[in-house]
Amino acid sequence: MMTRRISRRRFIAQTGAGAAAAATANIAAPFVHTAHAAGSLNVGMWDHWVPGANAATEKLIKDWAEKEKVDVKVDFITSQGQKLNLTAVAEGQAKSGHDVLFMGSWMVSRQAELLEPVDDVVNDLVKENGDVSDVAKYMARFKGVWKAVPSTFGSQMKGPASRIDLLKKHAGIDVQALYPAGAPPKSDSWTYDAFLKAAEACHKAGVPFGIGLGTTADSVDSIGAIFSAFGAILIDENEKITIKSDSVRQALDYCKRLYAFLPPDAPSWDDASNNKAFVAGQASLILNPPSAWAVALRDAPNIAEQTWHHPMPKGPKGRYASFLQQNLAIWSFSKNKSAGKSLLRHISSRASAEAMVSASKGYDIPPFAKFKTFGTWADIGPPKGTLYHYPDPHQDQILAVAAMPSPHAVAAQIYAQGTMSKMVVRHAQGEAMEKTLAWAESEVEGFMR
Repeated sequence: MMTRRISRRRFIAQTGAGAAAAATANIAAPFVHTAHAAGSLNVGMWDHWVPGANAATEKLIKDWAEKEKVDVKVDFITSQGQKLNLTAVAEGQAKSGHDVLFMGSWMVSRQAELLEPVDDVVNDLVKENGDVSDVAKYMARFKGVWKAVPSTFGSQMKGPASRIDLLKKHAGIDVQALYPAGAPPKSDSWTYDAFLKAAEACHKAGVPFGIGLGTTADSVDSIGAIFSAFGAILIDENEKITIKSDSVRQALDYCKRLYAFLPPDAPSWDDASNNKAFVAGQASLILNPPSAWAVALRDAPNIAEQTWHHPMPKGPKGRYASFLQQNLAIWSFSKNKSAGKSLLRHISSRASAEAMVSASKGYDIPPFAKFKTFGTWADIGPPKGTLYHYPDPHQDQILAVAAMPSPHAVAAQIYAQGTMSKMVVRHAQGEAMEKTLAWAESEVEGFMR
């Protein structure tokens, strides 16, 4: 088995050469009846943020390869600079590259026509391990056909990571009482009204909520969760633009009031800004998977010891959380589809999922309903139990992704352009509500052309 990290330049050179060869020679790929017939398999995985997570997944793949007598090569591809997405686009164009490729949330919809159906794999996994979320179905199933297998590796919740001490001191909120370790939540009072009051109190104390309003994923997911809680949708599943609705107006008005209590440079924040603010002790709450806490364990243990992860506040339409569902897909031009499916079954098993959750220190969240109670989340600390409610074992909230359930082509643009975040900033900085709505309507109309 060969493992490597791959650069964008090297990848494009390789796929370009492969495409040229295919154009000049009609050489049939070897037919593999089953994974047991050996052969080779090229796998492209995301280069995980959490140290040690790659090694655990590599071992899972290596163990499978040795058992099935398959020659496997694994590339860990960074998402920095959009290299992972560029890899998928380049391979789709060249119709050459990896057999199995890790694909982020929106990439499956962009490449759906070039992906091998995996209904047999997903349906068997669901039957054995419980259903997957609506987010997973939205991101990986098209026209009733599964085009990718929802992945444990890299999938994450962007809920509150709260400072126990600061929220208790400045806002009078005991997050451990709301979400006690090892027990169901007692969260009726955890609403967006309470959230706003706490944001105001912590802002006055000099430790504001660290919520970005930029156009990168953390900001988009944060505002997307708030919009969902108000039932605010920019365009519905039937392609009807619904921007000038009461629910969107309510969400925008709420975000304008929240804006006053966020860091003044929130519109320029990227995905690292909230983590840095939290680890530096400058924020009392951020919306993030436990990566900031993991860094604090190393760099600021006194802050890690005062961190509690828990679900989102409840809004008029419910308690919504942003969930980033990652996926694993097999290209339709893969030369070893049967081995690819065998591998996806193996790394989607309960034992594999538990190993990945442990290696990622609880960061990864499996897609299947029966995989939400692994011991890692209950036991890891300090403080012990800080991640118990992170995977939402008691289903206290509804999982969503910003722009869901809009048609994928439009939703991907709303997400990539940070349309909701831009709406909030424009209105909060003084633009009239109706002018902001008209601007957003024009943007979405442009996405539909």
